[in-house]
Amino acid sequence: MATTATTYARVGRKLRGQATSDGAGVRLTRVIGGPQLPDLDPFLLLDEFGTDQPEDYLAGFPEHPHRGFETVTYMLDGRMRHRDNHGNEGVLVPGSVQWMTAGRGLVHSEMPEQEQGRMRGFQLWVNLPAREKMTEPKYQEFAPERIVQLAPADGVQVKLIAGQIGDVRGPIRQPATDPVYIDVELQPGATWEYELPEGHNAFAYVYEGGVSLGDGDDARIVEAQEMAVLAGGSTLKLGDAGRGSRLIVVAGRPLREPVARYGPFVMNTKQEIMQAFVDFQEGKF
Repeated sequence: MATTATTYARVGRKLRGQATSDGAGVRLTRVIGGPQLPDLDPFLLLDEFGTDQPEDYLAGFPEHPHRGFETVTYMLDGRMRHRDNHGNEGVLVPGSVQWMTAGRGLVHSEMPEQEQGRMRGFQLWVNLPAREKMTEPKYQEFAPERIVQLAPADGVQVKLIAGQIGDVRGPIRQPATDPVYIDVELQPGATWEYELPEGHNAFAYVYEGGVSLGDGDDARIVEAQEMAVLAGGSTLKLGDAGRGSRLIVVAGRPLREPVARYGPFVMNTKQEIMQAFVDFQEGKF
């Protein structure tokens, strides 16, 4: 029986996030959603937040609307209280994930539940296909103990938020984009290979240490606070660059639909964006 040769993913492009602020002045590093990389279908935005300085996060994200996409908050450190105008409320603790489908619209706030200490995590925006943009809002929210943790190789720890490793699936379900979202910790010198879904757009963002990404002569080092947009094959080969490292690997099926975007609204046409403003102003969210 013929075996197919392994085709390794490589670093198609490498970029560093840009400092910005959002909400009421929370300091962030924007990796997707800025001038360097406006989007990576189906991903519209990736922000990393991480600081020990309360003045960088205390103002939080007061009430603001969303329509037409999903927001994914993954907390590494700290506590954030979430409230919306549909009566949903909860606290995100370290290691928890909230996958919010804004759909036809809601108004929510995300405010720190702490006045000191470290606040760290990621917010990812995932587009919805045209047919799902006006669905009812919903949440997939998982406490740390509900996130699957695996040790797929020596010196490798993985938190599986979405996607599949072997026969094990993460808790998040989203058939439209079939996402992968994994948090990988590599001990010094550890290596691991992971099979990405065929045809997905994918990236790796290193947030601690440094990682060798790719195989042989194609391998490149990606340092902390750098993102690699992946290209080429579907087998992702990761190796710690020497001092221990952590990264997120995210992939999704591209929607290949027109994107009309204005602030917190992401639709397919300019007319739909204008309608979103009207609906929001008339209190229909």
